Amino acid sequence: MTRATERTVALVRAVRREQLGLPTPCAKFDVQDLINHLEWAAELFESLAHKGPRIEQGPYAGDFPERAERALAAWSRPEAWEGTSPAMGLPMTTLAHMYLVDMVVHGWDLATATGQEYEPDPEAVSRARSFTDKMVEMGRQHGAFGPPVAVPDDAPPFDRLLGVIGRDPAWRP
Repeated sequence: MTRATERTVALVRAVRREQLGLPTPCAKFDVQDLINHLEWAAELFESLAHKGPRIEQGPYAGDFPERAERALAAWSRPEAWEGTSPAMGLPMTTLAHMYLVDMVVHGWDLATATGQEYEPDPEAVSRARSFTDKMVEMGRQHGAFGPPVAVPDDAPPFDRLLGVIGRDPAWRP
């Protein structure tokens, strides 16, 4: 979680104001909407780590790095990983993996949209892929993942992860 979040924070910090309206590989978001989604994800998963409520997304605030820091602090507590979320009814480890997938994939979305370099942590990719392989159908039912995109069997692991969740690894603005 930490390495994936730190990489995504660095990408967000490098976004220039004039890039906020650019399209992203996540069709429902432009760059600003994607950063706003990341802000919400950080705040949501911070709340969930404290066994708190599911919160709604607010307007774009431009404070993702600070929210991400608070989310990581919340998940650094051993008790955050224990039991089931009262708000979501899912094991806390499942929620942690959901957060990880968000950071890894949306980091790529942001980097690709804004022309930044992005090399996801191999361990994060492996964990995210393992998780999505088990949860992809539920993710599609809830609108988190799109229809699969075909990628070659010998494609890099991250490209295969993108394809499984409905992203085209070849997407360019």
